[in-house]
Amino acid sequence: MHPLEKYLRSTDRTMSSLSVKAALWAASLPYHFAVELRNKAYQWRWIRTYRPTASVISIGNMTAGGTGKTPACVWLAKWIRQRGLRVAILSRGYGALADGQNDEAKEIENLLPDVPHLQSPNRIETAKVAVEELGMEILLLDDGFQHRRLERDLDIVLLDATNPMGFGYLLPRGLLREPLYGLRRADLVIVTRSDQVTTQELANLRTKVQRINPKAGWVESIHAPIRWRNASGDTLPLDYFKGKPVLALCGIGNPKAFVNTIQGLSVDVIDQVCFPDHHPYNPMDIQGILERASRCSQTAEAIVCTGKDLAKLSSNQLGTIPLWALEIELQLVAGADVAYEYLDRLCQSIPTS
Repeated sequence: MHPLEKYLRSTDRTMSSLSVKAALWAASLPYHFAVELRNKAYQWRWIRTYRPTASVISIGNMTAGGTGKTPACVWLAKWIRQRGLRVAILSRGYGALADGQNDEAKEIENLLPDVPHLQSPNRIETAKVAVEELGMEILLLDDGFQHRRLERDLDIVLLDATNPMGFGYLLPRGLLREPLYGLRRADLVIVTRSDQVTTQELANLRTKVQRINPKAGWVESIHAPIRWRNASGDTLPLDYFKGKPVLALCGIGNPKAFVNTIQGLSVDVIDQVCFPDHHPYNPMDIQGILERASRCSQTAEAIVCTGKDLAKLSSNQLGTIPLWALEIELQLVAGADVAYEYLDRLCQSIPTS
């Protein structure tokens, strides 16, 4: 969550609120200038790019965090593997833990044990390793829309339906990582969490996107809950916690969407503890979580979290309270034929070995 999100969402016009927004807007100007200069440098080919021999699919976004890139990568990697093609995921590895992996890598390893996941800020080098040493045919560039040094064959942009335009401003005044006209580079736009907004809001968003990029394919998706899972790999059916009191815990970019999903399962969320995205849990955090649980009016039957949080905590319980993660998967609910047309075309262009 953006540390100043309460100001970004606020519509009040008090002097304090306006002052904070003005300061954030002023701070965004140098960032805006740097982004513009960098994009022009790629457009005018002042910066050299690298074309690997494998096909490259970029999965990225326009805003900082929380759009659901990990479920999208898992969905796409599974789809490619089912077609008998060798695929690897390349990511930057932001927020790596002591063992060199970050929370997303650990979650992906649990869900895709047969798909290599290479993490490094230098994704040209990991692309070379994936192709030359591992013999990969397709590379998935995780969080790759702004990583333009590696050329790609398909640019997929995810927009979170609950906040697709990042408050309409660049960081830190808003959540945009680049101006909205950057969407012109997208081949395919996938709206995530489309079930958490109204049909009219989706229609308005589609109109805005098509004004910027009328050629991009349009797809709507949801993050569908599948089951509950603990660190040992045990699972529970989706309705197990229906009507039961739980404490919700997460350290992700969009905690509100996570809580909404849990409540949509008729789970009684008696309290919630939210940390910033990629938060590294420490003993003091665990103690604070348990203290929050002890102050609840009811006894929590479980602490429920995301797959990323479970990967970091790596435990079946916190104190004496069971810890369970909600396992979700990306499901296309509109425009699936458009998405598969793009993907089939790319896969068919790969020479058979």
